[in-house]
Amino acid sequence: MDAEQWLARYDEKLTEVAARAKEAGERLREVGATASSRRGEVRVRVGASGVLEDLTLAPSARTLESDELARLILETTRKARHAVSKQVAGISTECFGEGPALEVIKRHLPAGALPRGGADTDDDYFANPPEITR
Repeated sequence: MDAEQWLARYDEKLTEVAARAKEAGERLREVGATASSRRGEVRVRVGASGVLEDLTLAPSARTLESDELARLILETTRKARHAVSKQVAGISTECFGEGPALEVIKRHLPAGALPRGGADTDDDYFANPPEITR
């Protein structure tokens, strides 16, 4: 392969990567997730970065003790952040594939958003309860 062919192939690859990056950016701008507590007292929405964008408390939340309400808010926010992280990782995998770029993206997802190694279950929750401070 001569230098011109090499340059042409390199240019094609750059164009392809730029197109995938643009697609990923467009899709990531739409990422967000909503989660509700099991009984519906708390509903949250987080954006692509995992930042809380909306918090809704049902009237039934008024019957909860403050520490229980705080736990529910944290737990529900974690669920939404986990859903967002799965979306971000999925889009990134589709656009860029497995590899070093995906690992960098995963390292920058919201802390505590990815599962600790398994499905979210009641057993996992009780084995790793959220921290509540007063």
